[in-house]
Amino acid sequence: MSTVQGARVVVTGAGGGIGAALARRFASEGARVVVNDLDADKAAAVAVEIGAVAVPGDASAVVESARDALGGAVDIYCANAGVGTGGGPEAPEAVWSAAWDVNVMAHVRASRLLIPDWLERGSGRFVSTVSAAGLLTMIGAAPYSVTKHAALAYAEWLSLTYRHRGIKVHAICPQGVRTDMLTAAGSAGALTLLATAVEPEAVADALIDAMAEDRFLVLPHPEVAGFYQARASDTDRWLGSMNRIQQKWEEGSV
Repeated sequence: MSTVQGARVVVTGAGGGIGAALARRFASEGARVVVNDLDADKAAAVAVEIGAVAVPGDASAVVESARDALGGAVDIYCANAGVGTGGGPEAPEAVWSAAWDVNVMAHVRASRLLIPDWLERGSGRFVSTVSAAGLLTMIGAAPYSVTKHAALAYAEWLSLTYRHRGIKVHAICPQGVRTDMLTAAGSAGALTLLATAVEPEAVADALIDAMAEDRFLVLPHPEVAGFYQARASDTDRWLGSMNRIQQKWEEGSV
């Protein structure tokens, strides 16, 4: 039997890309799915395609509406909505605030509402779409990198705090995925991510495998584990190698 058959699932940012792939995969596995997206038309299109329910709107405020749509409870919550903002310290305050709000605080707000019910039931799954940028970094994109590190830290905290009480947490950390966000990453994304980019469906496959094995880290690009280990074991060497990539990007950007 599928790990998620019959489960009540919410996927935010599911109007396209990774979110849509997750929603399709959950539906194919027999789950009851709520498709959430800021774009109501995109959410509705995916929902109609897979026989799900569309609940458009801000990901930070979807939990109660999703509960109503699913008959009162949520079993699996996929905090997938995110913004990929570039720039460094010069990026406007509004850019930093938006990245923090969507990439981190939306996860906090959702878990605040979900966890009490999950603790009472002794079960629940929180899935955070983090990105390999949360394990490593992304050149040219400080707001994205910093907030994805925070998203990973929050997912880790949830896991270590509640795993003995039945709550399972998964952090999805792909490198390049062929979505609009990769296109928006411009020359930095083309340099660092495009060559090994995977389809969104590969991310969904990796999540289902990780759920079946109760693994926290979901790595659609398995090589990321080695990069993460190298970063921890010899940080200065790793930073040096990343700086060389930064220099190559700057030379190409002139």
